[in-house]
Amino acid sequence: MKTILLIEDNEAIRETTAEILELANYNVLTAENGKVGVEKALATRPDLVICDIMMPVLDGYGVLQIFNKNPQLSGVPFIFLTAKTERTDFRKGMELGADDYLTKPFEESELLSAIEGRLNRFQHMRPAYDLQQNGLDQFLDDARSTANLESLSADRKVHAVRKKQYLYTEGDEPTRLYFLKSGKVKTVRTNADGKELITGIYNAGEFFGYLALLEDREYTESAVTIDDSELVYIPQADFQQLLLANQDVSHQFIQLLAGRVVEREQQLVGMAYHSLRRRVADALLWLHSRQPESGPGLIQLSRDDLASLVGTATESLIRTLSEFKQDGLIEMVGSSIRVLQAEKLRRANW
Repeated sequence: MKTILLIEDNEAIRETTAEILELANYNVLTAENGKVGVEKALATRPDLVICDIMMPVLDGYGVLQIFNKNPQLSGVPFIFLTAKTERTDFRKGMELGADDYLTKPFEESELLSAIEGRLNRFQHMRPAYDLQQNGLDQFLDDARSTANLESLSADRKVHAVRKKQYLYTEGDEPTRLYFLKSGKVKTVRTNADGKELITGIYNAGEFFGYLALLEDREYTESAVTIDDSELVYIPQADFQQLLLANQDVSHQFIQLLAGRVVEREQQLVGMAYHSLRRRVADALLWLHSRQPESGPGLIQLSRDDLASLVGTATESLIRTLSEFKQDGLIEMVGSSIRVLQAEKLRRANW
């Protein structure tokens, strides 16, 4: 059962509207002013808010501003209920992010239709998108329609970038989200001595460059193409609109980005406490797990890049790989590596 928060200072209108909603099988929370409404929303997050504009203590605009700024409440569908019909009032509400308006007096059918329209708006988002099979276009189309973001990546031009080209460097201000359509990209950090540490590797179908956007700070790493690549750029404003538009939409997007922070923490712990053989084994297993099931299963990464991922000298990496090859754990196919015994490599006590 969906929960609707009704904020209305007129007792007669509040009680009548609440009765209509309860008869329509909604769970209804009521509040006589904006302050009480916000307190009730914080206690029980509603699925939708119907809020009067002109109220004592805290008006409807103030309520909506609080909802927009509070992570717990941001994205809740918001319908203004007002007797004022001036164009400036409509524009101000929409600029703040209101989803709809109902002008008093209203018909029961108008009320229920507006509510159903807002609640059903996010139902068609899919549980998963295959980003390697045109899933980006499908996701952005659904998100743009769902969140009413007409400008969301309307120009999805594919940008071809040659290998070993920098996409951004440490200290740059973030301006866009990157989607890798084909190729391979690494993110790296460089210490005072100029030594490079790879912090992430991205394959076709993945987003990157989002942490700086989410945290609103400069990049703390650089992004470099490993192979000739094709990229789609999503402007920062579109990315932020997408996340703020609705909780369901942002949840869908965050699911696509999940796991990178945990991976980086595990990488740092491993570099601090694990032996070289264990670190090389973990890196190979991680890269192996990211290979397409239908592909040849080859890890195609230069020895220098693999050494930077592990955090060791290239000579030490090559020596360890030779030991793994002698043990029958991996094989060399040209400059590529294939893991032969993943479980043995995983279970080994290095």
